[in-house]
Amino acid sequence: MVEIERKYLVNGLGYRKEARAHIRIVQAFLSTDPDRTIRVRCTGPHGFLTIKGRTCDKGTTRREWEYEIPLKDAEEMLALCVTPPIEKIRYQVEFGLHTFEVDEFTGLNQGLTLAEVELESADEVIEKPSWLGQEVTGDIRYYNSQLSLKPYTTWND
Repeated sequence: MVEIERKYLVNGLGYRKEARAHIRIVQAFLSTDPDRTIRVRCTGPHGFLTIKGRTCDKGTTRREWEYEIPLKDAEEMLALCVTPPIEKIRYQVEFGLHTFEVDEFTGLNQGLTLAEVELESADEVIEKPSWLGQEVTGDIRYYNSQLSLKPYTTWND
């Protein structure tokens, strides 16, 4: 399966009023190798194992496989991960023809809020809500695998 998405910084809290749902996510990585990222995620009562390939040069496209696994297995796998867990609250926001997933990070990534939108094609035009900020698609600092290695609160710029 191919994942095509764009990622943005978020300005303000306007997305909260527009959100149709939100959920807490805890995830960590069994591998942060750019050629084969392997993530374990606990989302509410569900567990997931996700394998992602290398991102294309523009940062919009990569191969991805995600499998639901028993929550207990996912919780146990978190202890095997090579990175500390990332914790966040994810808001689902419908805007125009798209659904934006807005992640408010907590813990070591406190203060960072990112929005992602999945697309049908890399050149698809999207309607942008007012709270959507600078695009950071392709900036590896904002990949969750990299945030687990170098958390936002440790950045000096």
